[in-house]
Amino acid sequence: MNPKDLTVIEHIEELRKRLFIVAVFFVLAMAGAFFVAKPIIKYLQITGESYNIELHAFDVVTPLSIYIQVIFLISFIVSSPILMYQLWAFISPGLRDIERKATLKYIPYAFLLFLAGLSFSFFYLFPYVIKFMMGLSNELDIQPTIGIKDYFSFLFRLTIPFGFLFQLPIVVLFFSRIGMLTPEILVRFRKYSYFGLFVCAAIIAPPELASHLMVSIPLFMLYEISIMISRIGYKKYLQSEEMRLKEEQEAEQKRQIEEALELQRKQIEELKKTIINFKIEVHPKVSVKI
Repeated sequence: MNPKDLTVIEHIEELRKRLFIVAVFFVLAMAGAFFVAKPIIKYLQITGESYNIELHAFDVVTPLSIYIQVIFLISFIVSSPILMYQLWAFISPGLRDIERKATLKYIPYAFLLFLAGLSFSFFYLFPYVIKFMMGLSNELDIQPTIGIKDYFSFLFRLTIPFGFLFQLPIVVLFFSRIGMLTPEILVRFRKYSYFGLFVCAAIIAPPELASHLMVSIPLFMLYEISIMISRIGYKKYLQSEEMRLKEEQEAEQKRQIEEALELQRKQIEELKKTIINFKIEVHPKVSVKI
């Protein structure tokens, strides 16, 4: 059955099957994450100690809570390409062949951009924020007692959103590639987009101007990069639309020619029959071959 002809219930059933596949891969990723979560947690602890941060657990369940959070985070990152592929497979029947092939290539880039966002925030933004906060504590003669749960919560809150925000170029390219978004729209709404990104930076970054700017400026640059990428994607969309219209015109011309040939064939057949009937009436004893 053509996926475009499925009913709403059948679409929901297909979505359920694809989510089940994602869940299976997520569980398998969790099984593997049990073995790598411990060294990752130790590495993150060592990173904190390098900034003279001594981490403490204020209850007995905190280590287990941190361990489970890291396992879930690793599992999500590992299984995210499967999630993106299943999402693409679900919506791909509504795309043309050229769009289907083009958007399938976005999945590896989306995964790499997610890792790039995490790396940027962890290796660039997070150290600056920690140094600033610890320096401020020393200037105020405050000895902070930091819980490991709060430390990891702050780390995740600062890094994970960047993984999603770095998806902006891929999202823009996808919608530009299918003609739903144009670079003109992005330019026209630039100031509103900047305001939205500025608010996102205020949510992610600590309440301090320098950290806020360190988050905002990369986001603004990311938006400008998205505009440039949108121009490329929309240009390809226009080319594919031109090709589609050309193919439709050629198909229509071919159909008209076939209809004309079929009509001509029928007319010849009718003419043959008319000639045969006429000769039979004039010379009934004469056999006629045409």
